[in-house]
Amino acid sequence: MAIGVYISKVLAIATVVMTVSSIGGIITMMIVYETERIKINPTPPPTPKATILYPTGPPPNLRLPGNLIPERYEIVLQPRLYTVITNATNQSLIFTGNSTVYFRCVEKTKTIFLHSKQNVTDVTVKDLDNKKTINVKNTILYNNESNFLEIRLEGVLEEDGNYSLFTAFEGELLDDLAGFYMSSYKKEPSTKDDTKTWFGNETIIVELDERFIATSQMQPTDARKVFPCFDEPAMKAEFKVTIIHRFGTHALANGKPIDRTLVDIDGETWEVTGFQTTKKMSTYLLAFTVSDFDFIGSKHERVDIKTYARPEAIKAGHAKYAADITGNILAFYESKEVFGMIYPLSKLDQIALPDFSADAMENWGLVTYRETALLYEEGVSSTSNKEWIATVIAHELAHQWFGNLVTMKWWNDLWLNEGFATYISYMGVDHIEPKWNIKDLIVLNDIQTVFQVDSLASSHPLSSSEDDVQTPSDITELFDSITYSKVRAQWGKRDNIKKLFFNIGAAVLRMLSDYLKDKVFMDGLKKYLQAFQYSNAVHKDLWEYLQEAVDNDGSHIKVAEVMATWTMQMGYPVITINTTTGDVSQDHFLLIQPSDYNYTWHVPIKVMKEGLAPTALATQVLAVPKERKSAFKSEDGKWVLANINCMGYFRVNYDPANWDRLLSQLETNIHEIPLINRGQLIDDAFNLARANHINVTLALRTTKYLRNDTEYIPWESALRNLDYFILMFDRSEVYGPMQAYMRKQVGGLYQHFENVTTVPEDHSEQYNQINAISVACSNDIEDCQKMTKKLFDNWMTNKTSNPIQPNLKATIYCQAIAAGGEKEWEFAWGKFQNATTASEKDKLRFSLSCTRKIWLLNRYLEYTLNPDKIRKMDAVSTINYIARNVAGQAIAWNFVRAHWNYISLEYGGGIMSFGRLIEGVTQRFSTDFELQELRQFQSDYNEEELGSASRALEQAIERTQANIKWVKENKQTVLEWFRKESSESS
Repeated sequence: MAIGVYISKVLAIATVVMTVSSIGGIITMMIVYETERIKINPTPPPTPKATILYPTGPPPNLRLPGNLIPERYEIVLQPRLYTVITNATNQSLIFTGNSTVYFRCVEKTKTIFLHSKQNVTDVTVKDLDNKKTINVKNTILYNNESNFLEIRLEGVLEEDGNYSLFTAFEGELLDDLAGFYMSSYKKEPSTKDDTKTWFGNETIIVELDERFIATSQMQPTDARKVFPCFDEPAMKAEFKVTIIHRFGTHALANGKPIDRTLVDIDGETWEVTGFQTTKKMSTYLLAFTVSDFDFIGSKHERVDIKTYARPEAIKAGHAKYAADITGNILAFYESKEVFGMIYPLSKLDQIALPDFSADAMENWGLVTYRETALLYEEGVSSTSNKEWIATVIAHELAHQWFGNLVTMKWWNDLWLNEGFATYISYMGVDHIEPKWNIKDLIVLNDIQTVFQVDSLASSHPLSSSEDDVQTPSDITELFDSITYSKVRAQWGKRDNIKKLFFNIGAAVLRMLSDYLKDKVFMDGLKKYLQAFQYSNAVHKDLWEYLQEAVDNDGSHIKVAEVMATWTMQMGYPVITINTTTGDVSQDHFLLIQPSDYNYTWHVPIKVMKEGLAPTALATQVLAVPKERKSAFKSEDGKWVLANINCMGYFRVNYDPANWDRLLSQLETNIHEIPLINRGQLIDDAFNLARANHINVTLALRTTKYLRNDTEYIPWESALRNLDYFILMFDRSEVYGPMQAYMRKQVGGLYQHFENVTTVPEDHSEQYNQINAISVACSNDIEDCQKMTKKLFDNWMTNKTSNPIQPNLKATIYCQAIAAGGEKEWEFAWGKFQNATTASEKDKLRFSLSCTRKIWLLNRYLEYTLNPDKIRKMDAVSTINYIARNVAGQAIAWNFVRAHWNYISLEYGGGIMSFGRLIEGVTQRFSTDFELQELRQFQSDYNEEELGSASRALEQAIERTQANIKWVKENKQTVLEWFRKESSESS
């Protein structure tokens, strides 16, 4: 039964009436309240704001966030270094300083990220718009490859706001050749000191007065090692530098000195030098030095040019050649023929440093060099020393526009900076030394040399993506033989002083310039520089301006499409021509076959036919894997030759019949084949044989005609390629017959140049004289060996008078030390210690590696890790010289492995190119055991421990695998060929 509650009808009505009345009253009150409230217009209650979360912690990648844009730095540095140590002073390697960077905020943040590897002692952040200080919550220095300094703030940096960051810091002037570092040199004595006697040969050993220098090298990522900064190339800013240095020393920086004052600090007199504010530039171009150096001026109608060096070097005139040519090259670059833009600074200083990791650095307004790249001593330095100085100066001055004025946005486009500087440098040298015909040598100096590394599967494209280049190690790896290596010493058995650029960029740009026409190319380049001056660009920006120039010329070439095939794909093609049918095809050329990549390049091919001039036929273009063209078809059994003057960056292979026709032509009349192509045929044939495209005997046949040729380019091409045979076979029974063949071939060349007291007039003939002496002596031609011994003995007897002509010094030193013993080695070591010219020291340093005494080579290896005996900057090349010697190869490899931890710790950073070291000590590897050792070495260290050597180790493994395969397949054939050819009568 339901249970309910019952009320009377009257009560229910009353309840309803009361409820309605109450509701009505409430509504009335609300209306009255709202009416009165509106009349009063009260302040509404505050609405709670949503909390804005600003990101903390480092960026997801190793790049700066980009929310803060630096505009100007004010930097004060005080190196405590004494340039001269006396009894009253103790050397101090500390430097202190402060930096104020003015920057603009483009996105709200409460965190400042920049780079630093310094001990930061004070931080202040100011809001310049509101003239107030923003409190710093804390700072975090990340001790990893990011090198980030994170500054967390109490307040917010507002969008479009202007701010400043002050940091005080202190550091140490180390001898690591990176950032702000210490260098030193020995002042030449005014009188002879003590002497020591070495096995009956008097050698003067003197204790020289040591001088100290504070100097810098920022590229690529070491500005952060000096002061906290936004250390990325796109973060351009102006720099106002002030240096506080000891009284009596001289300070240099990028800008011109504008004020000098003396101040008293802790009872000592110091000089304060303030420098003119720089143009807008990247941090890696900042430079400064403090030294006791002197200078010599250069002539230029507008720019104040000075070349600085050790006072003794200036007094002796060693900087005169550099000073004479610098103004001329700068003016040439300013002309309409090249950039058509004036050098934008009022001064240009150059300085020769005793210790420097690269050969030179293009710092804007203060270019730094090794002494060998700037100082030339008449009668002591060689022709190639002189060429090298001209080439390096021309290269660094080209950077003042291409690299400094317009800079790559990120390091992945490094090839563009360096490739252009190298290509333009040939124009600069040709302008000041037209008799040298330097433009022909680009084939040897750049194209043939870089072909070697770029034919490995572990190579990489010219232009990587930005994401692939993040860490300092990634960036350092770009400074290899593919992109650009400022130099690599090629102290072989021939041209022992020649230093070669390894630069695909220059080779590809040379090809593009020729394809577009040089004038069109330079017109586009000028417009590009005008458009992007004082800013940054990517390689595609250049293609756009070159395309504009092409369109104006009426051509239909699509620059971006063409260049994408050369910059975004690794390696290069081999063009195969069947002259019977006219078929022409392209394939990715690799020493280890086959390629896994279906690459197709846009290939411009210059071709000539027997009986026709080199320019008679139009340039042919191959943009597909294969096609048939009549230009490549032989007519009436005549030869066809492609890639005239090696303008293209590719190799060429032919059908056997055409190879025979070309070789027959060389045997009958060499002058029908252009000089550069004589070298090209040899170089292509040898490398095609290594990759199994042709038989090795065909490659060897290309050298037979050389007994009738005395030109440098074909001989140098042949000797470089035969070097590979020496490396593969000088520990086997092949080497004897090979030497017999070389004696037969070089006989005529040696007779042509055997008067070693005469210097040939022609530039390239001077180089080939070195080849003639070197090959003759190293292959046991008795007259040559007697001559080198006699000249060296005369020098040992005379002590102070050196009878050996400068061009032949390194060759004769090497041959005499190789044939001699401890006496000759000790004599040369004493001369090395006392030499005051860097080029002479380099010749002696190389020659000391030529001894066949293993115990002396072991001693020399130990010297390489003692900076008092071998400068740190020379350690890699010295170890590689020893490894080049067949007696030293194994001990050099063992030495590097045994000392790797020490080497990577003490010689890392900017000092040593680990990639070049690994390449040098493994170049002879051709056995399964050596491959096993390489792999073991790779497994013993992780990628971080290997650093910049990681890629070089991969390439060494790949190269060793190729060597093993090649030797197994070709050793017997090569042995039989050399036996047959060496036994045949001439």
